[in-house]
Amino acid sequence: MNRAEPLGVAVLGAGRMGADHVRRIAEVIGGARVAAVADVDAARAEAVAAGVAGCAAYPDPVAAMDDPGVDAVLIASPGPAHEAALLAALERRLPVLCEKPLTPDAAAALRIVHAEAALGRRLIQVGFMRRYDADFQRLKALLAGGEQGRTLLLRCTHRNASTLPGFTDAMLVNDSVVHEIDTARWLLGQEITAVTVHRPRPSGRAPRGLGDPQLLVFETDAGVLVDVEIFVSCGFGYQVRCEAVNEGGTARVGDDGHLFLNAAGRWGGVIPGEFTERFADAYDREVRAWVAAVRAGRAEGPSAWDGYAAAAVCEAALRAQREGGRVTVESAGRPALYEGA
Repeated sequence: MNRAEPLGVAVLGAGRMGADHVRRIAEVIGGARVAAVADVDAARAEAVAAGVAGCAAYPDPVAAMDDPGVDAVLIASPGPAHEAALLAALERRLPVLCEKPLTPDAAAALRIVHAEAALGRRLIQVGFMRRYDADFQRLKALLAGGEQGRTLLLRCTHRNASTLPGFTDAMLVNDSVVHEIDTARWLLGQEITAVTVHRPRPSGRAPRGLGDPQLLVFETDAGVLVDVEIFVSCGFGYQVRCEAVNEGGTARVGDDGHLFLNAAGRWGGVIPGEFTERFADAYDREVRAWVAAVRAGRAEGPSAWDGYAAAAVCEAALRAQREGGRVTVESAGRPALYEGA
């Protein structure tokens, strides 16, 4: 790419996340432009591309990557399509920002890790956007500084007002708790080694057949316990909290990020309706940082290895859901490319 020109990005997937990223690149961040949009629904790709000057639409992701104006790829297509797109991008030596999951299963994620490692350089960043949220970054800095001593427990809450019919127990893990998995690994700098899943009686609001809520307990290789309440039909809004219980104090994020009022004999605030509202700034920061790193010839942020590690923990959690009991996480060895990352 010509460093004097904006980074030409191909956005793969023109659904909700893809369209939002197109808007973000076109209207919010600098240094990049949307050169191509791809979606198997050609009409949807054309509709999204039509709002961006000079943007081409394709029904095939590989064709979009081969557009002469493309310097990098943002993958926002459904998870099962990620592996093929990632391998095609690696073949073309194109930097990638891939929305989570890296792939839906650990074996496929490991294939991506090995393909990237064979190139000898990092090209992939995974879209774990909580690492870019200002409150979570402050919590990370506090824990890294050690001023409250060692962390003993990490307590997480992940709630959605509602979900669509057809949402499954597996999706609770792969689509939702995967964020807590990455957040815990990142905040603590530790690996998750075992998972237990507890099932209270389901909420009457839960879609038929969905065991909602659930409580997952992770164990780390340094002896920290992480509990995650996942409740995707809570009815009142979107809520993400994380509290670190440390030797010399506690620290929590996610309580009152919005305006809090005391008036007319009442107090209270606003609970966001959905994740795109709560983490809008984090998404902006994430994509802005990715564009800056690519333009500088660097790879930063969550790596393909982080995507694989999250997938391995998800597989253990799914087994714990099905079979009960404590399940050990099975993980491959980390390639040298990702050491220290």
